[in-house]
Amino acid sequence: MGASSAAAAASSTSPPLYSFPTAFSFEGQESFTWLYTTGAILVALLALEQTVYRAKKRHLPGDNWTIPIIGKFADSMKPTMEGYQKQWDSGVLSAVSVFNIFIVMASSNDYARKILNSPAYAEPCIVHAARRILGQQNWWVFLTGKEHVDYRRGLNNLFTRKAIGMYITIQDTVTRKHFKQWREDFASAQPIMFPARFLNMDTSLRVFCGNHIPDEATREISDKYWDITKALELVNFPLPLPGTKIYKAIQARKAAMYWLELAARKSRIEMANGGEPTCLLDEWVKLINDPTYKGKRDFTEHEMAMVVLSFLFASQDAMSSGLVYGFQHLVDHPEVFTKVREEQERVRKGNYENPLTIELLDEMPYLQAVVKESLRVKPPVLMIPYKATKAFPISDDYTVPANSMLIPSFYNSLHDPVSSANANPKNYMVWGAGPHRCIGVEYATMNIMLVLATAAMTFDWEHEITPETDKIACVSLSLHYISPTLITFQNPADSVSPRPLPDEVYAA
Repeated sequence: MGASSAAAAASSTSPPLYSFPTAFSFEGQESFTWLYTTGAILVALLALEQTVYRAKKRHLPGDNWTIPIIGKFADSMKPTMEGYQKQWDSGVLSAVSVFNIFIVMASSNDYARKILNSPAYAEPCIVHAARRILGQQNWWVFLTGKEHVDYRRGLNNLFTRKAIGMYITIQDTVTRKHFKQWREDFASAQPIMFPARFLNMDTSLRVFCGNHIPDEATREISDKYWDITKALELVNFPLPLPGTKIYKAIQARKAAMYWLELAARKSRIEMANGGEPTCLLDEWVKLINDPTYKGKRDFTEHEMAMVVLSFLFASQDAMSSGLVYGFQHLVDHPEVFTKVREEQERVRKGNYENPLTIELLDEMPYLQAVVKESLRVKPPVLMIPYKATKAFPISDDYTVPANSMLIPSFYNSLHDPVSSANANPKNYMVWGAGPHRCIGVEYATMNIMLVLATAAMTFDWEHEITPETDKIACVSLSLHYISPTLITFQNPADSVSPRPLPDEVYAA
């Protein structure tokens, strides 16, 4: 009994012939279950993504399936005119998706105008990161409805004929200052885009802020504003971490706001001390202090600066692009350039040192027509993104889902071979349409006219043709620039009266 008991005890404690650790088996099973569950969830989410995309898209032209998660992200990072044109040509309404942002593109004039004229269904959103870049309180850019109408009605008084006449005097002074520098800088072929941008920014800030802003501020704002332009892409890295485009754009906005708030403060002080208006801010302060004024009066200096920032946003890149193309179109069409100079001689009678006035610009219908056509051929703004605030029945057979992005095209309206924009005002959409149509149409037109009129009587210039000359570089979603256009400005002769263009320009 003892021996057999001992043997039994020994056999019960001896290791089995094959051993499978319980813990290992459990962990392996758990890992497999976790992987299976995770994979099933991912597949379900991807299937849901495709189902939602197709449900929103319905019968609209566009990819039948969106690339998982990122959609057309690669195309949005490097937009091209060819890519936009392909999308527009696919249908009057078409669909794309970028990072699950559902986008409806409108390529016809009718649908573009319907979006712009439907504030009950759609509001400007610019791009996904615009509110973060331009400021959540930027009411002029993002405000809609009655509030927007009321604010706009008050600001219209800043762009009366009398006010624009004062602005033209400032524009003339700043333009001549820059042209003096251009004589030195453009002795050889140079890209004109950034000098034109600085000329435009310097002009705008002097018109808006006068001497309430120092020279170093105009240069700083101009240099840093480029970061804002670059960040206005359809999709950006969402977190404003140091080094990202959004972070740099926010810092640029803060730098500009510092100077603009300071200018608003100085303007208020000067107008309170009985000063006469010499810029837009002064006109505004005087306006809201007028006892007969019925608009909003209690603007803070921050709010005033935010409005000026909005005006810069509306004018800086668009008007700079217009100037670049204006210079190129004149030099590329010498017969037009000659007629512009002949008109200048007839109107100004050789008095080229005298500042231009609004009355003199009124006597230049040919130049005005040239500017209008230049803006039509190469519109500074291709499109303006909107957001559907609720389900938008845009056509009889399609309703845009709420919270979708809507992008009306201006380019196709301006280049419609059936209904010419020159003959049909509805198609001339350089300035947009609807409640958010550009408030400074006359101001912008007069500024481009003034710069080209002064240049025509100050310089001869040549355009160096390169393989990139006719290519359009899309810098951000809504704005486009020509690829660096190389220009040589030649010093004028002792007499600045009109003279034939050099033979090499005709050859170009």
